[in-house]
Amino acid sequence: MPARRIVHKVPQSADQMFTLVADVEAYPEFLPWCSGLRIIASADEGENKVLTADMMIGYKIFRERFRSRVTLDAAGKSINVHYIKGPFRRLDNNWRFLNLSAGGSEIEFFIDFELRRSGLNSLVGGLFEHSFMRLLSAFETRAMQIYPV
Repeated sequence: MPARRIVHKVPQSADQMFTLVADVEAYPEFLPWCSGLRIIASADEGENKVLTADMMIGYKIFRERFRSRVTLDAAGKSINVHYIKGPFRRLDNNWRFLNLSAGGSEIEFFIDFELRRSGLNSLVGGLFEHSFMRLLSAFETRAMQIYPV
């Protein structure tokens, strides 16, 4: 099933981008298909903050909720998301943010997932590249709104 890694440069700093992506409760305000997000639990594990979050997604007649464990590593400028339960067989995504010497930052984003319903895998697989780029564009647009350059 779909897996994709992209490295992308943005004019915002690694700290700014980390803060933007770590603010998962704001996702319904700007992410396509995200109709709601609720933090179920929040804990500190060493230097990391770990969230358990339910995200509601929808597209046309498709509506699902899934739960993930989100590990926020502010010192390492990384965010790891691991699937707990919902419509997927698996879902993992990782973000890494690195300041560039010329200014701005480099974002590395990886996502890998597989849906439980095999029929939906074919449908989603065909739309995956478009959806993936739309997701990244939503984060980039949000960054420009919050941290204009």
